Amino acid sequence: MELNQITEKIIGCGIEVHRELGAGLLESIYETALCVELEDHGLKYERQKALSVEYKGHKIGEFRIDLLVENSIVVELKSVERFEPVFEAQILSYMKLGKYKLGILMNFNSRLLRDGIKRYIL
Repeated sequence: MELNQITEKIIGCGIEVHRELGAGLLESIYETALCVELEDHGLKYERQKALSVEYKGHKIGEFRIDLLVENSIVVELKSVERFEPVFEAQILSYMKLGKYKLGILMNFNSRLLRDGIKRYIL
């Protein structure tokens, strides 16, 4: 499946979750519900995917991305009043370090989820 098709499915799943649950819940609730939707739509994902951070050949730590869909798209979930620049820096860092070309940042604390979605390409 092409990345654009996968992206559309992910966004559709997010919209369905938001339609059912509304805004104002914890990020972990949306993550669990989104996983149900991804499964229902036949998408493979890894939840809380750990990736190590290396510096000059030394492992110096690790980070966890909320979801990695179809081993190619980073999905970061938020439930915040507004996007902060650090969220964009976070997803771009995850994409760069994991060598992923595409990322989706979803803020479920939006009146309409489509207003809370940002797509990133490296």
